[in-house]
Amino acid sequence: MADDEAKKAKQAEIDRKRAEVRKRLEEASKAKKAKKGFMTPERKKKLRLLLRKKAAEELKKEQERKAAERRRIIEERCGKPKNVDEANEDTVKRVLKDYHARIQKLEDEKFDLEYAVKKKDFEIADLNSQVNDLRGKFMKPTLKKVSKYENKFAKLQKKAAEFNFRNQLKVVKKKEFTLEEEDKEKKPDWSKKGDKVKEEEVEA
Repeated sequence: MADDEAKKAKQAEIDRKRAEVRKRLEEASKAKKAKKGFMTPERKKKLRLLLRKKAAEELKKEQERKAAERRRIIEERCGKPKNVDEANEDTVKRVLKDYHARIQKLEDEKFDLEYAVKKKDFEIADLNSQVNDLRGKFMKPTLKKVSKYENKFAKLQKKAAEFNFRNQLKVVKKKEFTLEEEDKEKKPDWSKKGDKVKEEEVEA
């Protein structure tokens, strides 16, 4: 009796767990179906419009930021524009002198920077050559690009110059065309005997 009750209790526990698992799976499938149908075509369209609007706003902000940065750099390098419409001659001369001094200073800085860059490039090339010499490697010279069609045209022109039409003609012997005539002139043996008899009669 005790064994039967234990078996029944165990079976009831197994059935209960199976029912719980089945219920959990059904709820998960229902939630999945509900989630799948959440994005309707109207919602997708609205979401696309919102994303486009957001992207346009971000692009506009980026353009404004770049324009402000450009204005700041121009003002920093060239200074703020001066109003010379109503200025007298002395003011205009002073403004021109300021601009001339600024341009000269910038040209000096440009020359110094270009010289420093060239010097660094020369040092880098020298160090690379030294490293290659230590490794036993040599710098390969830069090869000039040549079109493959130019080589073909050059070869064709060379062949055309060397080509001689007379050398390409086949030599034909005249005897090949005189066989039939010789066969016609050649007489059979029995006719030769008749000729000999005639010659003997004439001699007699």
